[in-house]
Amino acid sequence: MPLLNIAVIDDDEITLELIVNILESDLQCSVVSFSNSALARQFLLRQTTGSLDLVISDMVMPEYDGLSLLRDCRNSGHMFPFVFMTAYESRQTKLLAKQLGAVAYLVKPIIRKKLISLIKQQVLTV
Repeated sequence: MPLLNIAVIDDDEITLELIVNILESDLQCSVVSFSNSALARQFLLRQTTGSLDLVISDMVMPEYDGLSLLRDCRNSGHMFPFVFMTAYESRQTKLLAKQLGAVAYLVKPIIRKKLISLIKQQVLTV
């Protein structure tokens, strides 16, 4: 299995650490994590084609929410896949995320097997 480069963004540091541990242990991914969405935005906009395989982002965060991050990336020409996580599911937000190109929308608490399966399906089969 190829090494994946994944960015994880969540202002809840406990959730962030759990997701990073899952990715590193189950998929042996190279993970860069951010609890600050402004720093994450700077990082994402500096990426080059092929440097990032996937972004996993919380939806509700201070400064930049997940949809803002996705919108800014798309406006800058970055097409890496986005997976959203949220504790505040809404049909409207889910539809908007899909319209902007999100590949998945997970409701917290995140189920380990579901996350790993989703990543394998979205990234490893491309």
